[in-house]
Amino acid sequence: MDLLQRISIDPAVRFGKPCVRGTRLTVGDVLGVLAAGRAEAELLLDFPQLTHEDVLACFAFAAEREKRLITSAAAV
Repeated sequence: MDLLQRISIDPAVRFGKPCVRGTRLTVGDVLGVLAAGRAEAELLLDFPQLTHEDVLACFAFAAEREKRLITSAAAV
């Protein structure tokens, strides 16, 4: 399964922010917790609906978004 398929964008869920599919946890929520220094194991304990693959999907989503931003900026 493509990791990016684990991320959904639904205008009716969290104002359309990208979320881990089947949850209300945004990509930003997941990455923010990890960026604050919490271990992935702690995150998974706090949110048992998440899996390691979901965390990887958040990283993959952020990486793809970054690629698009760089490409768009280079075109200007």
